[in-house]
Amino acid sequence: MNEPQENVIESREGEIAQVTITLQDGSTHKLEKGKSIIELARQLPTQPDLPYICAKVNNEVQSLDFAPEMNCQVEFLTYKSPQGRDCYRRSMTFVLARAIMELYRNARLAIDHSIGNGYFYDLFTDVPVSEHILGYIKTKMLEIINKDEAFGKKTMTRTEAIALFNREGYPEKARLLKNLNTDRVGIVSCWKYIDLDFGAMVPSAGYLKVFDLKQYAQGFVLMFPENEDPSTPAQIRRQPKIFQAYRESKHWGKILEVNNVGRLNERIKDGTISDFVKTAEALHSKKIQEIADEITSHPSIRIVLIAGPSSSGKTTFSKRLCTHLKVNGLRPVAMSLDNYFLDRQHTPRDEHGDYDFESIYALDLELFNQHLKELLEGKVAQIPEFDFHTGHRKEKTDPMRINEDQIVIIEGIHGLNDELTRSVPADCKYRIYISALTQLVIDDYNRIATTDTRLIRRTVRDSKYRGYSAENTFSRWPSVRRGEERNIFPFQEFANTVFNSAVPYEWAVLRPIAEPLLLDIPPESSSYTQARQILRTLAFFAPLDPKEVPPTSILREFIGGSSFQY
Repeated sequence: MNEPQENVIESREGEIAQVTITLQDGSTHKLEKGKSIIELARQLPTQPDLPYICAKVNNEVQSLDFAPEMNCQVEFLTYKSPQGRDCYRRSMTFVLARAIMELYRNARLAIDHSIGNGYFYDLFTDVPVSEHILGYIKTKMLEIINKDEAFGKKTMTRTEAIALFNREGYPEKARLLKNLNTDRVGIVSCWKYIDLDFGAMVPSAGYLKVFDLKQYAQGFVLMFPENEDPSTPAQIRRQPKIFQAYRESKHWGKILEVNNVGRLNERIKDGTISDFVKTAEALHSKKIQEIADEITSHPSIRIVLIAGPSSSGKTTFSKRLCTHLKVNGLRPVAMSLDNYFLDRQHTPRDEHGDYDFESIYALDLELFNQHLKELLEGKVAQIPEFDFHTGHRKEKTDPMRINEDQIVIIEGIHGLNDELTRSVPADCKYRIYISALTQLVIDDYNRIATTDTRLIRRTVRDSKYRGYSAENTFSRWPSVRRGEERNIFPFQEFANTVFNSAVPYEWAVLRPIAEPLLLDIPPESSSYTQARQILRTLAFFAPLDPKEVPPTSILREFIGGSSFQY
């Protein structure tokens, strides 16, 4: 006899078919089949200024207009959840684009990158961006929000969608769809504005009550609510050095004539991608040479510190920088912070009672600074050797001394923190911040998060070199991010220069490697939601054969095949 199937909804003649919704607290609720989950959300208690804005249905993020066809588990989400914030930001961006379409029909709005808790935009019109223009746009957005304009959704064939976007004046969206391997696509609309369905959105504009527009450089920033206090718009966080790095990357995009995924896909399809890759890598080499020249032009610099978040490509960058410094007549020598860990019993613990190896105070700062001072004075320093198996420093030491033409390269997460090198005069050190500041956007209104780029890099590297599953890498990621927020990001503006390690073609190379890894994450995993989001982004990229990647590329640190020894 066949076993009963839990997810099959049966009803007797004349009865209304229902599905059973199981919430996070274990309670069950009946919902008429064909009704959306917003019907249930409206019945549940929530704070007036913190409504439910989307939901996880069987661990996949859905809009509240989702109508389940079978029994499912549902977790309703507010702005305080990462997925809720993504939903709010996506919806707020949609309202911004819809407002500008009505006000400036011939203007071009282009999303760029995040600044703190906001997104930076360029607005290409006949007049420069001003507080007056931003006030005009904000008034229109508030009008849309106060009217609670609905966001319509429908699906159509990919061919129909391409024709629609071409007809309505969105050629970049049409170009993007040409590579999408699906028969049908989702379309979102509000008034006359249309966009692709890139993920969960709030049901209507009335949910988006908190935002602000701030003028910044030649553009502006759309500010979202504070993470912990969604009733207040975040304040702009000025980061001139990071901003300049993004602007430089945008300039590189103009040189390469590729600024979005659709245009990259065309280069892959038309056979011109090899030249594109070589040019992108040449721009990296040029930037590294400029940094080497800057260091060489200041004879007082004896110590170079390289810091950045996880999977930024610090190791390959360090090796390439050493090559360029050698070309300039210097002899760089590496100094590892790993040898300066305190013995295990002296290692500080975090709030959970676990050893906090990422804390700067897990290092023997006194000994490290003593050795730096000795090296700068031309003396011999006895460099320790740390045994990670025993958690103790070995008795053996290695003597080290630097000559006038030698320069010390130190790579580590605390490189920008003055506490690490407090004994070294400022004019003797040069600090470099490196991160994968993604320069490619999906289209004019939809960006790729830099954290997603680093997470994909780490997933591929962990699988290849450490044998970790994607689920394992994803589960560790929140802890990695907390460490970055505490130990790296607060110090990034102290850098002398910023190096963007992202290459515009890397998602295309990573797609065929990462997709099977991410597809192995089971639906019941806590990492499934984030994996689905990244898979959705990967699907827009035409795959690129890794053989196109030069052996010296930073990307080789993650996919293998580097000509450098690690």
